[in-house]
Amino acid sequence: MLNPRVTGASEDVDERFEGCLSFFDVRAQVSRPLRITVETMTAAGSTEKAVYERGDARLVAHEIDHLDGLLLMDRMRPDMRPVPVEEYRRTAEATGRPWSYE
Repeated sequence: MLNPRVTGASEDVDERFEGCLSFFDVRAQVSRPLRITVETMTAAGSTEKAVYERGDARLVAHEIDHLDGLLLMDRMRPDMRPVPVEEYRRTAEATGRPWSYE
């Protein structure tokens, strides 16, 4: 993606644990839209739009945040705290399987 920016987001959101290589030893719960629209430039200089949903939307939004100078800690609710990986692995969500949105 060249110069990506989120141009639309669903009102429907969910809050899930995310990891980040900037904080490889913790996980944090972050609220993200379930659907985003992203505008990017092509190598020829025109713009394209793509829509991402659920896990893909979370991943793309996370990476675009980095380009905007934001880390997942910046997206956490004020009353939340990062969880050490060892503690996260004991949660029901830490199953080693992809997230389920059903």
